[in-house]
Amino acid sequence: MAPGQYSMDAKQHTMSPVVTGATVIGMKYKDGVILAADTLASYGNEARYKDVCRLKKIGDHTLLGAGGEISDFQYLGDLLDEMADEDWLHEDGCSMGPKEYSSYIGRVMYNRRSKFNPLYNQFIVVGKKQDQAPHLMYVDHQGTAFEEDFVATGFGMHLGIPLLRNNWKPDMSLDEAKALATKCLEVCFYRDCKAYCKIQIGVCAGAGVEIGPPTPINHFWGHTAWTENRLEDGDSTGTW
Repeated sequence: MAPGQYSMDAKQHTMSPVVTGATVIGMKYKDGVILAADTLASYGNEARYKDVCRLKKIGDHTLLGAGGEISDFQYLGDLLDEMADEDWLHEDGCSMGPKEYSSYIGRVMYNRRSKFNPLYNQFIVVGKKQDQAPHLMYVDHQGTAFEEDFVATGFGMHLGIPLLRNNWKPDMSLDEAKALATKCLEVCFYRDCKAYCKIQIGVCAGAGVEIGPPTPINHFWGHTAWTENRLEDGDSTGTW
């Protein structure tokens, strides 16, 4: 619409995300499943909020990681908190787990998409109950949902997934899984303007859910390909 024009239609801000998060990495390991995300929320392309946790514990056995619009993530988090409280109040000896929560999230996302008012997010839902196998599901803003051994959101789909395909193993230890997730986020930090050098890792095992503190990534910007202009010498491998 031209600057001088106006419209009687309501402005749909959800179609134009404002404050967003980037990559989330999720993968199963030998005893459970982990999520990893950086702590940056970008205002457009500005690195505005650098201490935002994009991992959320739901109930006793489920962890949610979010890429995309932060306000939509907060809205869905409120819905899930209400559901977890209601589940606890039943006191029937049963509790909802990651499969139930991921199914609910998928239905919410599809419902909003069908109303042409989507929640502008990509979610990874993980968890593990004592008597169940590790669960990992991806859900996007259209309600598309599927289970996998490892997934990523945002730019991590292009930069992180190849690393996961080459290095992931079903019998990985927790330390190996954390190292691989950190490597994926390090690569994203080098190449994605909306990534950040401080990350958090959440772990879901039979004992419950734990979200670790923000941890800086070790990074190095002195590589020759990044400091010398090789294009002037006819080298097509230059990066600037």
